[in-house]
Amino acid sequence: MANPGQGRDGDSAPPDIRTVIDEESPFPPIRRVGMFRPFVWLKLGWGDFRESGGASIFYGVCFTAMGLLLNLVLNNAPQYLSALTCGFLLVGPLLALGLYDISRRIENVRSGLLGSVFSMRGRWSNIGVLALVLAVIMMVWARASLVVFALFYNKGMPTMHGFLAQLFSLNNFEFLFVYGCIGFIFASIVFAISWVSIPLMLDRDTDAITSMIISCVALFVNVPATLVWALLIVGFVVIGFMTWSLGFLIAMPIVGHATWHAYKEVVATAADRRQ
Repeated sequence: MANPGQGRDGDSAPPDIRTVIDEESPFPPIRRVGMFRPFVWLKLGWGDFRESGGASIFYGVCFTAMGLLLNLVLNNAPQYLSALTCGFLLVGPLLALGLYDISRRIENVRSGLLGSVFSMRGRWSNIGVLALVLAVIMMVWARASLVVFALFYNKGMPTMHGFLAQLFSLNNFEFLFVYGCIGFIFASIVFAISWVSIPLMLDRDTDAITSMIISCVALFVNVPATLVWALLIVGFVVIGFMTWSLGFLIAMPIVGHATWHAYKEVVATAADRRQ
């Protein structure tokens, strides 16, 4: 496998990547990357998507089916639809697990959809802890979402048609502001603990708590880059829902593959510490 500090073809690390090493830390070194490095991750993710073929499309179909199911089942319940749509962002890193494994297999000149489906075999205890944390956060978010709706629509919940029309009305600025702020808090927590933790658990069999700590540290070391990365992910999700979930067919696999490359560039190895 090529050194994670190198490019895909083994070339030297780009000038916008620097390794931050604390000799006394028990955690792996963290690299500081340039603000616009996420666009490179997307390019690498697109390359993995093209190389993997049907395996990535399978996961894209799963994301698309999930989005269509949400719209179909909860079409007349905007208070639940909006909560679960935002929840889509909260559990997305976990659902993309197989995509991380596909990128890992491409690096190791291996392939196969079946192997990616069972990629966490032997690591279920680790991923289970993080899955439990994400499930709790999502349930709390769903409750908070319903409370905000109840406060602003105390005379009855709006219809989906009325809700969508009101979203673009300045008369509901207070609702949108409060709902957005609360959603931002939950999304920030999930993003901080999961943006590199799940690929880390998959690649190095690290326990969930350590992985979440490393993920948070990596975020604070790379605040500009992670802000750009988070905005890109939100943009892809918005485009997906605006295209009746069909955009997820391609967008989510690319984001999943790109997340693997983000992890490989940001979280260094013990070899980097020795060097």
